[in-house]
Amino acid sequence: PTEVTNNDSESKDDGREEKKKFVVRSATDLQRIRLEKLMKNPAKPVVIPESPREKDHLGSVPSFVRNVMGSSAGAGSGEFHVYRHLRRKEYARQKHIQEASKREQMDTSYQDKLEENRKQAENKTAKKRAKRLKKKAKAKERAKQPRMNVQKDTESESEKSSDEEDKSGNEDTEKDDKVSEKTDSEESSQIGGEDSTEAQKEEEKSKSANEK
Repeated sequence: PTEVTNNDSESKDDGREEKKKFVVRSATDLQRIRLEKLMKNPAKPVVIPESPREKDHLGSVPSFVRNVMGSSAGAGSGEFHVYRHLRRKEYARQKHIQEASKREQMDTSYQDKLEENRKQAENKTAKKRAKRLKKKAKAKERAKQPRMNVQKDTESESEKSSDEEDKSGNEDTEKDDKVSEKTDSEESSQIGGEDSTEAQKEEEKSKSANEK
C-alpha cells in the first residue's frame, strides 16, 4: 500500500506540472507555441483574414446635398449631432477625393518616369549594340585581310612556279634542239666520210687497173 500512495503522489505531481502554463518570454517562444498548436491538428483548415478594405466615402456621402444644416441652426437642438455627422462625412469625402487625386498624380508621374527610364535604357542598348556590331565587322575584315594576303601570295607563287616551269621547258626544248642538231651534223659528217672513203677506194682500184 505504501507503493500505491507513492505512485498516486507522483501522478498528482505530473498533473500539476502539465497544468502549469508556459510563460512566453520572447517572440520565438510565441511563434513556437503557434506552430505547435497548428501542427497538433494538421487537417484543420486555417482561416486567413482578408486585408481591410478602404471605406468608400464617395458611396456613403452623396455628391449633392439639397438640405444643408447650418451650425447656428442646429446648436442647442436635437439635430446638432446630425449636423456634426454630416460635416464629418463631408470632410472625409473631401479628404478621400484629395488623396485619390494625389495618388493618381503620383501614379502618372511614376509611369512617366518608368517610360523615360525605358527609353533611356533602349537608347543605351542601341548604342552598345551598334558599337558591338562595328567591332564584329572590323574583326571580320581583319580576319579576311590575312586570307586575301595568303591567297595573293599563293597566286603569286603559282605564277612564279608556272613561269619557272615555262622557262625550264623552253630551256629543255632548246637543249633538245641543240642535241638534235649535233646528232644530225655528226650523222651527216659520218655519211660524208664514208662516201669519201668509198670514192678513194674506187680511185685506188682504177689506178691499179690502169697500171696493169
